[in-house]
Amino acid sequence: MKSDLPRLMEKRGLDAFVVAGGEEYSAIRDYVTNGAAITGGLILQKRDGEPLLVVNGMEIEEGRKSGLDTRTYAELGYMDILKDEKDLDKAHILFWGNCLKAIGVETGKIGIYGVGAINQYLEYYQMLTETYPQYQFVGEKGLTLFTEAMITKDAAEIERIKSVAERTNLVLDQTWQFIAGHALNADETVIKADGTALTIGDVKRFIRRALLEVELEDTHMIFAQGRDSAFPHSRGESDQALKAGQSIIFDLFPRELGGGYHHDVTRTWSIGYAPPALQALYDDVMTAFDISMEAFGVEKPTSLMQTAVLDFFEGKGHPTARSTPGSLDGYVHSLGHGIGLNVHERPSITHLRDDDRFLVGNCVTIEPGLYYPDKGIAARIEDLCIVSDSGELVSLTPFKKDLVIPIQKA
Repeated sequence: MKSDLPRLMEKRGLDAFVVAGGEEYSAIRDYVTNGAAITGGLILQKRDGEPLLVVNGMEIEEGRKSGLDTRTYAELGYMDILKDEKDLDKAHILFWGNCLKAIGVETGKIGIYGVGAINQYLEYYQMLTETYPQYQFVGEKGLTLFTEAMITKDAAEIERIKSVAERTNLVLDQTWQFIAGHALNADETVIKADGTALTIGDVKRFIRRALLEVELEDTHMIFAQGRDSAFPHSRGESDQALKAGQSIIFDLFPRELGGGYHHDVTRTWSIGYAPPALQALYDDVMTAFDISMEAFGVEKPTSLMQTAVLDFFEGKGHPTARSTPGSLDGYVHSLGHGIGLNVHERPSITHLRDDDRFLVGNCVTIEPGLYYPDKGIAARIEDLCIVSDSGELVSLTPFKKDLVIPIQKA
């Protein structure tokens, strides 16, 4: 969590970090500034100091809402630099020197993080190293400073995630009721009041409006039916009519409006009734979900949970990513992942990684699934859970796990 940053910086030998970037949304910028609605600027922090937020003067009030020491470009001498340096890129690099001095770092190892144009920052890196030989500017791969910090969430983060979860569950219920409020015609197509087919596009538009009503935004939801549902990341076809008796994978992972914390939930639905093959598949997934929850334990390797599910599915005759790597049939993915400002974070819940462990403050998804494209059926169930202070795995997704959406015939 954020309070671990100084320790994690020391572990990496960093004397300070700089979070840079343009107008793009940046999860790291959001993380350090407590969700302040700013674009661009710089965030700097000395290992034993507090963060400094540097913003355009137009954003000073928004910056101050972060609770951080917030200063404008002008306060730190940018306008004075421009009097002598007309090349804006060079001026920007010279300004970094002012900012590093402002946090009391005259030399040392500086980690660079953030979101921006790769081509621009490749050039900036060269300019920084040439301009400031007293600093060592470095990047990171793998388990980075912020990736590691984000593995556990503090109380304020968890409250934001709980709020997103509550609103997402409301939208799930509204979507169920929306579909159930329609009817089936003679060929088992779901129809609207005017007799035309209700399509996946219609449902997605309803969901997006419902999310906006509770100040959440869609991040490319999955609502896929039939054969499409058997490809785990198929988004579904907007012009496809909803039909009775087909598997629908509905994976919703919205975030706070404008960028922020996510919820992530999947439900499998079948309108009107479930064919026996789909019901059997769904029952296996539900059993796997229960097995995974029973395998949980604080400080236990996360891989043990995945192994328990693999053992169960393979015992039922389903191919898995362990028994048949690369297969498109059966259980083809990991059991879950961390989530927060990014929809995929650490820890990972997979048999391919044995160094992640469950910790108090984790926020993770649990999502077993089975997929059979040639049969046109699939099932996946996903809850978002937190590891509580008491060491329990607590679901934030109480929405029902019923398979069949009841619907009347026209």
